[in-house]
Amino acid sequence: MKKALIYSFVKQDLVDRYSGSLLGGAWSFIMPLVNIMIFVLVFSKIMGARLEVLGGEFSEYSYSIYLVTGILAWTAFANTISRVTNVFNEKASLIGKVNMSLASLPVFVLITETIVFALSYFFFLIFMLLIEFPLSPYLLLIPFVYLIQQLLAYAIGFICAVLGVFIRDIKELVGVVLQLMFWLTPIVYVINILPEGIQGWFKLNPVYHLIEAYRDLLMYQRLPDADALVAICLFGAALLACGIFLLRKLERDIRDFI
Repeated sequence: MKKALIYSFVKQDLVDRYSGSLLGGAWSFIMPLVNIMIFVLVFSKIMGARLEVLGGEFSEYSYSIYLVTGILAWTAFANTISRVTNVFNEKASLIGKVNMSLASLPVFVLITETIVFALSYFFFLIFMLLIEFPLSPYLLLIPFVYLIQQLLAYAIGFICAVLGVFIRDIKELVGVVLQLMFWLTPIVYVINILPEGIQGWFKLNPVYHLIEAYRDLLMYQRLPDADALVAICLFGAALLACGIFLLRKLERDIRDFI
């Protein structure tokens, strides 16, 4: 697919999110900022939540930092899966008219979600600076964790997109599974509150290790579990290869069915 077409999809995608609004694309900057402020004010000031992980001087904001770190990663992950899942049906009218590669069509979703993620993290880091939280060079490794995360999300979404052309219930099923995965991943809670006997089962969830990797780099300022990240990367690559193989086998049927 031509780069100009992908760029056009990305631009239109960002515009469509807030089409009809007075501020238009400016909401792409405003919404991440508002979300960060809500998480910080509600969970730090109003609820007075605490986590004994950052030291006394940051205890007021401990839970907010813990929560936002997980929420930002999860949002990019879940949005990528759900939106890639529906991309062939969403662009059905164009697929029949424009000669485009189905394999690279969902790439615009990755780019859009990356822009939103980067903006959100930018505002989050500004907040960290404002509270004088010490930032370390480990932050430079966050893009690598993000790439692994999005590889997995893209691969899952890609397989679901191929199947979703023929099975319309896939979209709804993905929504239900993502909702379950959110609560099966320690994003709003700490895994230590769970009975020790079931903690191991929760750690089989690859998203758990991705979220923990972000927290290791940002909050605890240490290297994450490299073995887990490599395993997730290989798993994501294998899933993507399966998705591409499935697309090649079914591409003609997909174009006809759409």
